[in-house]
Amino acid sequence: MTAIPEMQPGEMAGRPPGTAPRESSLANHALVQLTLTRFREFLREPEALFWVFIFPILLAGGLGLAFRNRPADVLRIAAVTPELARALRQEKLLDVQELSAKAASQALRTGKVALLAEPGPDKAVVYGFDNTNPEGRAARMLAERAVERAAGRVDPVAGIDRLMREPGSRYIDFLIPGLLGMNLMGSAIWGMGFAIVDARRRKLMKRLIATPMPRPYYLLSFLLSRLVMLVIEVGFLLSFGIFIFKVPMRGSLADLALLCVLTSLSFGALGLLIASRARTIEAASGLMNLVMMPMWIVSGVFFSAQRFPDMLQPVIKALPLTAAIDALRANMLQGAGLAQVSPQLLVLAAWLAVCFPVALKLFRWR
Repeated sequence: MTAIPEMQPGEMAGRPPGTAPRESSLANHALVQLTLTRFREFLREPEALFWVFIFPILLAGGLGLAFRNRPADVLRIAAVTPELARALRQEKLLDVQELSAKAASQALRTGKVALLAEPGPDKAVVYGFDNTNPEGRAARMLAERAVERAAGRVDPVAGIDRLMREPGSRYIDFLIPGLLGMNLMGSAIWGMGFAIVDARRRKLMKRLIATPMPRPYYLLSFLLSRLVMLVIEVGFLLSFGIFIFKVPMRGSLADLALLCVLTSLSFGALGLLIASRARTIEAASGLMNLVMMPMWIVSGVFFSAQRFPDMLQPVIKALPLTAAIDALRANMLQGAGLAQVSPQLLVLAAWLAVCFPVALKLFRWR
């Protein structure tokens, strides 16, 4: 009877004796492979590349050009008498058209002029305009000033205009931090939620947990891929703003990096919570839009959140996107440090501390 030679542990695994197990290699580590899978999934989705990189640039470029620094607008108004027209033409910021009363009223109703001026009783001037229209209010003040000066009024105190157009006070400077916060929210929530629900729908998650893969590695791979992608996303948008529109960077880059990391983690935890139970792409998409759409509107991405009523301000300030955008603007435009944005940091940390444990508790692996 032939004796079976004793085999070494390395030979049992199909490798020469004395060699290290393949699993010990960093490149073959389960967490590394899972993280690389997240990148491959992202790069194979042209829609994701568009929304993460191209869309913010197109939005910033379009709005930056639309609200660029330019001379004050000349407002078009109508006067119904030659005398009023001559008086109003002394104001350079008014484009005065002499029309009949009927034509002037029609032009005002159709938005062709911002204001109409006609004689009133006792040498008064009657101004017709829409007081909810900023152009109408501005035309009213300019027209009254022109008429009073034509009547011989002398300004008791001379005024000197000092135009403020330096970087930091422009609309594009206000916009870039808002777009950065919006992009961090969208990429974290969609990147986390969509991939998890898609894997659950295709039964990939069920197959993965049947392997020796530690379950925390699966969720940790999303976190690591988000942190790596964060450098590319933030650097791409900030470089565009800085080099194309000269957006200032007055704060510490280290503080900005920490703000971006905390923002991404907070929204990643929120995305994980949204995807923790959803089984279909339609359900996850609806939940993600339900969460993100209100924040796009009220959190100050495109205009100040202070426009909303005072009674809503505590709720708006408690939203993670509001906190992220306020902190990013304070850092970039005012040079604020971490201590100065500590209230916003606490809001982001609170969302992370609440959403992540709840998501892990509710998470459905099948």
